[in-house]
Amino acid sequence: MTEARTKARFSQYTAEETHRLGIAAALVLAVVTALGLHTLASAPAMREAAQAELARIIADEDRDVCGQFGLRPGTDAFAACSRELANVRRKQSDRDQAAAAGML
Repeated sequence: MTEARTKARFSQYTAEETHRLGIAAALVLAVVTALGLHTLASAPAMREAAQAELARIIADEDRDVCGQFGLRPGTDAFAACSRELANVRRKQSDRDQAAAAGML
């Protein structure tokens, strides 16, 4: 009896409905594939844009912090200040990574 019900359920879909479901599944797969390819293709450009934005933010910070000490961009003192700020950022990054790894 259960077998008869199961057969009845599976056979209730017409060939046209099955065909429509297949087309819908193919369209969904095509859209997902297109989005995936777009993401892969645009990833390098997005990475470059993020790096450029980070460089701009760091330059702005250097200008602001070193400027507070009267150091103007383009001078040797400003370059030394920027190098020291880079060292501070690197050390902070090292501490953050050590903390994340549970070493601190």
